[in-house]
Amino acid sequence: MGQGLWRVVRNQQLQQQYSEQCFLQRDRERGRRAGPPLAEPLQQRRTPQCQVSGTDISHLLRVRKGKEEQGFIDLEMLPPELSITILSYLDATDLCLASCVWQDLGNDEYLWQGLCKSTWGHCSIYNRRLPSGFSYRKLYMELDEGSLTFNANPQEGVSYFMSRGILVDHPKEIAKFIFYTRMLNWKMLRIYLDERRDVLDELVTLHNFSNQFLPNALRDFFRHIHAPEERGEYLETLITKFSHRFCACNPTLVQEVGLSPDAVYVLCYSLILLSIDLTSPHVKNKMSKREFIRNTRRAAQNISEDFVGHLYDNIYLIGHVAA
Repeated sequence: MGQGLWRVVRNQQLQQQYSEQCFLQRDRERGRRAGPPLAEPLQQRRTPQCQVSGTDISHLLRVRKGKEEQGFIDLEMLPPELSITILSYLDATDLCLASCVWQDLGNDEYLWQGLCKSTWGHCSIYNRRLPSGFSYRKLYMELDEGSLTFNANPQEGVSYFMSRGILVDHPKEIAKFIFYTRMLNWKMLRIYLDERRDVLDELVTLHNFSNQFLPNALRDFFRHIHAPEERGEYLETLITKFSHRFCACNPTLVQEVGLSPDAVYVLCYSLILLSIDLTSPHVKNKMSKREFIRNTRRAAQNISEDFVGHLYDNIYLIGHVAA
């Protein structure tokens, strides 16, 4: 529960320092105008004008000192908007712990809805009319359970989501769920996509490679759909689908540079091989830029030498396309 509550305590310290500075500045100004200040009872001093209007948060922060000097303040004493903002910095585990202290705040549906949608960006249930008594906290637990099930057995995980009404049995809905989720194990995801090519097709169409340089687009593609460790039919399928999607997103570049799906296919393999050559510690004699240009233009003769040279520079400076 660290970050959010720490910020509140830090806010108390800053406001106290700010108030002390205002007192000192006011006293110095009075001293310059009227000479040595007369003795003034402490209780007659007025509150400086620098205090924040509205709820006196500094006062609320000091109330708890009489009871528990070392503890945090009671969030229920703060305005609800401020309490919710503080708790929004917590993850699910810490929010469950917070609900043991502040039951109403910790079980707030707004907080659990934010956790669900920030972790699983798309679910079919988000777009349906929710029944009365629906709980986003319960939904979070089901999404977490389904993700763990998927990471053990992809087919059972997807079946779990469908049985709970979280996902609709449609390739596009499953592809969106995968695209906007980072909780799924990439090895299990690769197995699932290898078996469900219809979902893979929909997943590829979700990528937008417009105005992206080819190596950067390939990195973005492999960030969502991890490349297999060995060359095979699945890797060829991925590169083929990527090549067609890249050309569809960049029609102007296709005309200016002379790219085609076949040419992009060749360039992708060249980039993968170059990435291995430049980044592997086992390769002692690294491929030079001139060698890369010569070898690549043998397979893709319509591509200009400058364009191929820029491809080499990108891999040399940024690194592997499938890391």
